[in-house]
This record gives sequence, structure tokens and C-alpha cells, in this order.
Amino acid sequence: MPATESNEQQPYAVVAGVSMRDLLASCAAANAISTPPRLPDPEVSASPARHREAA
Repeated sequence: MPATESNEQQPYAVVAGVSMRDLLASCAAANAISTPPRLPDPEVSASPARHREAA
């Protein structure tokens, strides 16, 4: 079988030069950027903490 026929049978593109570590890091960075910040908890922000007077 010639080399050209074996290349045509691959159903996916081969990307050279990108390590799995770099790929995972880029996915984590994209997820962090695209995720909106969390809303504050209503229990924490509902009332400020009251401190008792010293004796």
C-alpha cells in the first residue's frame, strides 16, 4: 500500500507540536475566562456582623 493511501484513511487531523499539558492548560484558561463570577451568598451579604461591646 503506498504512503498516500494510508494518510487518506485517517478520520482525524494530526496536530503536531502541541503537548497534552498545553492543550489542557488552554482549555482550563478558556473555561476560567468564559465563566461569570459567582454571586455572593445571600446569607453573608444580607446583614453586617454585629460586634458586642467590650465589658
